[in-house]
Amino acid sequence: MRVRTGRRSAVVVALLATAVLTGVAGPDVSAATAPSGLIRFREAVGQIESGGNYTARNPVSGAYGKYQIMPSNWPSWASTYLGNANASWSPSNQDTVASGKMTSLYRWLGSWRRVAYWWLTGSDRTSGWSSYATSYVNKVMAEYSGGTTATTSIYVVARAQESNSTIDYSGTWKGAEHGSYAGDRARYATAAGASTEFMFTGRKIVWYGPEGPTRGKAKVYIDGTYIKTVDTGNGSFLARSALFAYRWSSPGEHTIRIVVVGTSGRPMVALDEFQITR
Repeated sequence: MRVRTGRRSAVVVALLATAVLTGVAGPDVSAATAPSGLIRFREAVGQIESGGNYTARNPVSGAYGKYQIMPSNWPSWASTYLGNANASWSPSNQDTVASGKMTSLYRWLGSWRRVAYWWLTGSDRTSGWSSYATSYVNKVMAEYSGGTTATTSIYVVARAQESNSTIDYSGTWKGAEHGSYAGDRARYATAAGASTEFMFTGRKIVWYGPEGPTRGKAKVYIDGTYIKTVDTGNGSFLARSALFAYRWSSPGEHTIRIVVVGTSGRPMVALDEFQITR
């Protein structure tokens, strides 16, 4: 269980160097101060902690968000890295706070492995780690290193929000608002056959959107080939989840297409944003 100085959940990239798509987030920490690999490490922690879910909550510890930050820590961390102890837990604020805290930890501890251990335990010890803690750190570092080669060490993560002009919609799609959506907005469709298609260049694509009791199924196609049917149904509403991810060994031009199935009793399927790793 995570101590109160860190977190414990249930379950790229030196910097965001350029804004390559409309709605792409800028650097969380300036290029002059951010340690190498910060964003890639932050995303690795977020994936292991919550599967990238900005609204995930641990029912035991109360840890919240993509990085499973303890609510008792949020005011002081938000004050330090956002200048506002009462700042909301929006996705962009969570990213900024996590980046700031991880930067401070890296400067203190000296390695991402030790930062990962602290994130789980709140401890700076260098030996005597439990098997559970060692397994957690290994998972974070494997995610951190995933897809890298000796000649490729810098990635760019881009976000295309639902309003991005390069996303094509077919059928009727309506807007919805929620504070945990990227940009506070998403688009949804309920009719069978409604679809959205997005062309991009990268090595990984992630579809983010909400889950909930009224949410249904969608078929996902990559480069024209059917991959799987994703069920976005859930017993409780989760405003932002990583609904589907696909990875290639090297960057290339690709297309993702999402087609609404029209599930009986819960036909709704939504798009918050696409996240592209280049």
